[in-house]
Amino acid sequence: MAYRRTPAVQARLDAQRTAVVEAGLGLLSEHGYAGCTMAAVAARAGIATGSVYRHFPSKAALSVELFRTVVGREVAAVSGAANLRAHRTAADRVVAVIETFATRALKAPRLAYALLAEPVDPAVDAERLVFRRAFRDVFAGLIAAGVDSGELPPQDARLTASALVGAGAEALIGPLTGPSAGEAAGEAAGPGTVPALVTFTLRALGVPDADHA
Repeated sequence: MAYRRTPAVQARLDAQRTAVVEAGLGLLSEHGYAGCTMAAVAARAGIATGSVYRHFPSKAALSVELFRTVVGREVAAVSGAANLRAHRTAADRVVAVIETFATRALKAPRLAYALLAEPVDPAVDAERLVFRRAFRDVFAGLIAAGVDSGELPPQDARLTASALVGAGAEALIGPLTGPSAGEAAGEAAGPGTVPALVTFTLRALGVPDADHA
């Protein structure tokens, strides 16, 4: 007869898995993927290293789970920000997305750098494509709605959205690798970083007088 886990055993394993993920997220935000060794995660979670392997067969598998968790939270945050401005213009909603993502990234530079650019296992790198598409789709939906309502000039919503995701990520990498992120080189994020990204976004959308919007 095959062994069946009791509800109590399953609940304990689920709680342990959650503890592993939370420990990994803490290390990721402090040290990036390089600091998320199985031993370090186990120590942070207060369990044996072998117990981490029970839930994740490799560091790559754990890293993928951490990446997906962070991305899920970021997508939820920017989507929520856009919805808060649903009564305003399409451009306002797009700006809400870029402002929210950039501000959150600059407040947690080590985590954001891990999300965007840190050299990683190919499995995590593949997840970055999924991440970019998720953000592209958020932008594309808002842009398409703006074009349909006449608030934005005619344009390829998916193309503009892809360009905004790529440009936004590239613009943030410099500040994210500056001294605040624990690196020796890089440019510091000044108070004009987010406003400059907003102006760029409005210009890309074709908003008139974007410099003063």
